[in-house]
Amino acid sequence: MGNELPKQYLPLADRPMIYHALRTLCDSPRIAGVFVVLAPGDSEWLRYDWSEFSGKLVVFDCGGAARAESILNGLKAAPGAVSIGDDDWVLVHDAARPCLSAAQLDKLIDELADDAVGGLLAVPVADTLKRGDAGSRVERTESRVGLWQAQTPQMFRYQLLVDALSRVGGAAMTDDAGAVEALGLHPRLVLSDARNLKVTYPQDLALAELILQERKVQ
Repeated sequence: MGNELPKQYLPLADRPMIYHALRTLCDSPRIAGVFVVLAPGDSEWLRYDWSEFSGKLVVFDCGGAARAESILNGLKAAPGAVSIGDDDWVLVHDAARPCLSAAQLDKLIDELADDAVGGLLAVPVADTLKRGDAGSRVERTESRVGLWQAQTPQMFRYQLLVDALSRVGGAAMTDDAGAVEALGLHPRLVLSDARNLKVTYPQDLALAELILQERKVQ
């Protein structure tokens, strides 16, 4: 992002980016609690007022060196803060996806409520895919048939997710579904849309702001 401030705290629609994801999750009556896993010593979080979420929000200062480690640490800390059973559903969401809508969240929960494995929001890949070589030349065109772009939230039973992440350890697992797949299971793909974008580049902030403004007008 070209900014010294951690991405989740970059200003977006007059709030730190993470605020918008937290609001969608905390506003849902179907979610009992929301955990934020921070890096130890993250003082930036303390600069903001989160009191509007105090009824649901729990903060854990147990982030790890990699995504899988941070999530696993948060899951292991959760039973000390709330009552959680092995078969309770857990949704993992990226702070860098601030445009998650209540409708997308409800669709995910509805479609996975009785699923044996769990799953994730995703969109079918629409663009032509090119594999490049070391010299930035096209090596070949990849088929996009059956390919989906993974999003978050990703929703799995508590103990299943703990087991899956424990197995991968600190490996470079880019999403939770990948850890579940490593157990030989097949998460369900729940159709989402491109508005649930991940803010990765500076120009993504402007697009995210437009999406949030449009939603506010509606």
